[in-house]
Amino acid sequence: MIRFTETYSGQTFDLLVIGGGITGATIAYEAALRGLKTALVEKKDFASATSAATSKMIHGGLRYLATGQLHLVRESLLERRILSNIAPNFVHPLPFVFAIYEHMNTPAWTMHTGMLLYELLSVGKTRPWDKDRKLPHFKHQPREKIIHEFPPIKTHGLKGGFLYYDCRNHFPERLTLAFIKSAVQYGAQVANYAQVTGFIHEKIKDKVKIKGTLVKDLITGRKLEIKAHLIVNAAGPWVDIVLSRLGQKSNIKHIRRSEGIHIIINKPLTKEKVFATQSPSGQHFFLIPFRGKTIIGTTDKEYTGDPDQYHVTRESVDELINKVNSILKPQHHITYKDIDYIYGGLRPLVEDSSTNVYNASRRYEIADEASKGIDGLISAEGGKFTTSRRLAEKVVDLALKKLKYDHIKSSSASKFLVTSRIPNLNDFIKQKIAQYPMLNPHQIKFLVYSYGTEIDHLMDIYQSNKNLQFIINNEGENLAQVVYAIRYEMARTLEDIIMRRTGIGWLGMPGEKILNQIAILAAKELNWSHQQMIEQIEKVKNLYTLVQTLKKHKNETKQNISATMD
Repeated sequence: MIRFTETYSGQTFDLLVIGGGITGATIAYEAALRGLKTALVEKKDFASATSAATSKMIHGGLRYLATGQLHLVRESLLERRILSNIAPNFVHPLPFVFAIYEHMNTPAWTMHTGMLLYELLSVGKTRPWDKDRKLPHFKHQPREKIIHEFPPIKTHGLKGGFLYYDCRNHFPERLTLAFIKSAVQYGAQVANYAQVTGFIHEKIKDKVKIKGTLVKDLITGRKLEIKAHLIVNAAGPWVDIVLSRLGQKSNIKHIRRSEGIHIIINKPLTKEKVFATQSPSGQHFFLIPFRGKTIIGTTDKEYTGDPDQYHVTRESVDELINKVNSILKPQHHITYKDIDYIYGGLRPLVEDSSTNVYNASRRYEIADEASKGIDGLISAEGGKFTTSRRLAEKVVDLALKKLKYDHIKSSSASKFLVTSRIPNLNDFIKQKIAQYPMLNPHQIKFLVYSYGTEIDHLMDIYQSNKNLQFIINNEGENLAQVVYAIRYEMARTLEDIIMRRTGIGWLGMPGEKILNQIAILAAKELNWSHQQMIEQIEKVKNLYTLVQTLKKHKNETKQNISATMD
């Protein structure tokens, strides 16, 4: 992929997408697939904000049944099946055990009814393209079986539960990138580190007609005027801030933002299944198996500050730990010393009627800003990772109508993503294990999940140079991936490489030797000076500042980290 902002010469696009998270990525793909001349700009890296701050799931949203959001659940379950079909290396069946405690005041028959409804709304889940990937039906889980499978959890008040299936999102950042690559394959032009600083527009009486955007390339410093017949604002938590650059403050609807954080701890509280339940305070949370560790999430708390200044706080971490410890035996309580990584992000919410963002809908909203006197601009707001493809479909339907083009039916639900053309994943993995015996079978499996059909290109680089064959972790991640990320995947920073093109950084702070090794290789590929390389290393280290600060307090008393809040 080539950053088009480095060579842009003034052509006019049909559609220019602002935002390179999963929403922008799917819109760009949908538009390009239907023949629109499409461009996408992202002010940081692709999937570097909300799309990276997920629980790594593709799910129907079981808890939304309780608030009567049947349409959202049905749509989510349909999209779960579609994503599992078109991106089989990324989206995998994942078993969940939902435990019911006495403090939940939830009769067993209510949960059973909810499970039946969830199953009913999941029509088609047993008919995937790949017959090996059917999702089994839910089952009642006796109390004794849950205790046996999850030894760390409290047994007092445990009544039993249910086993059901949703899907794992193996690598949300790379799935987003797969949509970006698919858009490029169909003719879209894209660029990360390309910030929209304003709009090209003219006033016609009391209305504004947008004709393009002012963009600054943050890598080269180049300032551009990118022309387009129609703009789609898919900036997530920044959607209203992008709108404010028009100077039409009276017409801007400010969105609500919800903070969600996760912690990754260095012990496996669960091995194969996700443990889910509700805390005494009434919020759901998950213990998710992740590469020999456990992801714990999530929170849902309103954030009212500047989204550019957002960062995870110790207070938020304490709240999550307290919530989880409320259902763990004392000897298994989470403490700061257990934490390897902390991450968080902001969810954009379109609903403003709910006093509690936890209960706010995860629906999306598509707004033609012409109704507010701003022609040539569509805003795509809210939603969630799972329903992003469907949101994109509706956005492009509207775009075709506004552009007065003939309607072209969407085909994105019936085509593999370009990196995922794998009719049978198990057979493909077996083939690659036989083809690349120099790595362990589980390592090849992990790389297939991450790269899909591009694994052969990656392994060509791996085999071409012994210096690139250094294995960094148990999953087989290696230095060849660094080169691949820079040459073919538009990685421009050290953080891009270890957090979004590879999963090296998700396991905790890489050792000094490994980090330097990756940085030296990246510096050579990207022509960094020694000073630039040092700055890149320091930026990566800053990602772990909170973790390191908390670990210094590992001997704090239980009064500071306890379940008393619940």
